[in-house]
Amino acid sequence: MAEIRRERPADRAAVRRLNEGAFGGPEEADLVGRLRDELPSYLALVAVLEGEVVGHVAFTPVTLDPPRPELDLRGLAPMAVLPGHQRTGIGSALVREGLDACRRDGAEAVVVLGHPGYYPRFGFRRADTFGLRSQFEAPPEAFMALELVPGSLANARGIVRYHPAFGS
Repeated sequence: MAEIRRERPADRAAVRRLNEGAFGGPEEADLVGRLRDELPSYLALVAVLEGEVVGHVAFTPVTLDPPRPELDLRGLAPMAVLPGHQRTGIGSALVREGLDACRRDGAEAVVVLGHPGYYPRFGFRRADTFGLRSQFEAPPEAFMALELVPGSLANARGIVRYHPAFGS
């Protein structure tokens, strides 16, 4: 199995190539670069297999509108695995270790805009059950939330806003 660890400065070029390969273009790789440069609280993990970076996941602070400044809410995005290593458990390992790292860092909940058949295995459920909506247009089943601290989203109604690097 791959080693999962925090991203290091020496990983940057490999993470860029990984995101370009996984997403078929530079957009996600550019996004990762902007997030890394603009967010001091950027949390990123890589999966390394036989010395090669084969997976990457990022977690960034997100906010609610109306504001809940006392709530430490993170967004999982993007997550990528090299095409030749997909469906091997690397993505799941990245998500699990990333959620654990968020817990250790004090995050109370995580949101994700992703495949509704994939993320529920980690405990994510539709965000609208918590009264949360994404700033981005998406089917309600694709925007999900996970309480890392039980009850943390009990009164967290509103629109989840991502860092401006994500665009709109």
